[in-house]
Amino acid sequence: MTRIDGRKNNELRPVKFEVDYVEYPEGSVLVSFGKTKVLCNVTIEEGVPKWMAGAGKGWLTAEYAMLPRATQERTRRETTGPGARSQEIKRLIGRSLRMAVDLDKLGERTIVLDCDVIQADGGTRTAAITGGYTATALALLRLQKAGALDELPINSPIAAISVGIIDQEAMLDLCYVEDSRAEVDMNVVMNANGEFIELQGTGEHSGFSRSQLNDLLTLAEDGIQLLLQKQRDVLDDILRK
Repeated sequence: MTRIDGRKNNELRPVKFEVDYVEYPEGSVLVSFGKTKVLCNVTIEEGVPKWMAGAGKGWLTAEYAMLPRATQERTRRETTGPGARSQEIKRLIGRSLRMAVDLDKLGERTIVLDCDVIQADGGTRTAAITGGYTATALALLRLQKAGALDELPINSPIAAISVGIIDQEAMLDLCYVEDSRAEVDMNVVMNANGEFIELQGTGEHSGFSRSQLNDLLTLAEDGIQLLLQKQRDVLDDILRK
C-alpha cells in the first residue's frame, strides 16, 4: 500500500528539532513531525505548589493549546480555559514528563512546559511529548551547568509516536488524513529503557487482535528508538557548544 506522502509503513515523517526557537524560556524547541509543528517552551520557577511545600522535591506541569489557524479551518480560541481535549492532552504530557524527570533531585522547583501547536497534521500530542522532553532536558542541562544542580535530574529520556491500522496494514506516525481513516489508532509513550509509559489505543471502526496489537507496539518501539536517537543528537550538539 502506498501512503499519501510516499512513505513506507514503518517510516517516520521528517523529524526536526529547532533549539532556542524562542529566546526567553530556559528551554525552547520547535519540533516538527512532517507538517505538524509544536512549540515547546520550558520555564523553571523556584518553589512548588503549596501542597508540596517542605517535601524537598520538585514538580512538573504541562499546558497544551492549538492556535486557531493551526488547522485548515479556524478553530475557536480557548479563552475561557482548556476544552476537554486540551485538558486530556495536557494531563498526558504532564504524566509522561514526570516519569522522565527525577523530582526528588530537582529540589523545590517547578517546571512548567507550554506546548503550543502552530500547525497540525496529526500526532500533535506525541510531537508535544517528544519535543517537550527535549526542551525540558535542555533547560535542566543549563541549570546544572549554572551550578544550581549537583546532578542532572533525569530518570530516562522519553519520546512518543502514533501508530494505527489502515486497510488492515499497521502504519507508523500517522498524518491527519491517515489518522481520520484509521480502523485502529494508538499513541505510545516509551522511555529509553524500553519501558512503556502510556498507551492510548482505540478501535475506531473495528476491534483488533492481540497479534495486531503486538505489531503496533513493535512498530511504535522501533519508531521511538529513532526519535530518542534524534533527541540525543540534538542535546549532544548543545553540550559541545
